[in-house]
Amino acid sequence: MNDVISEAVIALNAKMGADGFDGTAKFDIEGEGTIVIDGDGARASDDDADVTLSADAETFKAILDGEQNPTSAFMTGKLSVDGDMGLAMKLAGVLS
Repeated sequence: MNDVISEAVIALNAKMGADGFDGTAKFDIEGEGTIVIDGDGARASDDDADVTLSADAETFKAILDGEQNPTSAFMTGKLSVDGDMGLAMKLAGVLS
């Protein structure tokens, strides 16, 4: 697992806290790897998910750091969503 993915897993688990996430989502970070988020937290994985969010590492980091709104990233084409859009919006609320 590379540093980008390792740091993202730690940051996502910290953001989600004890509440977790009641679905299955996957972040596909271009050139870095994938992260799955579910009720057990975030982990480096390429398991199937209800929704897949794809972005480059810079956009993903900006979302995690709170410098980029996930909805704005989607609307401007920096973030693509494949699958359950409602679940993606719920995840955006967790990340904000």
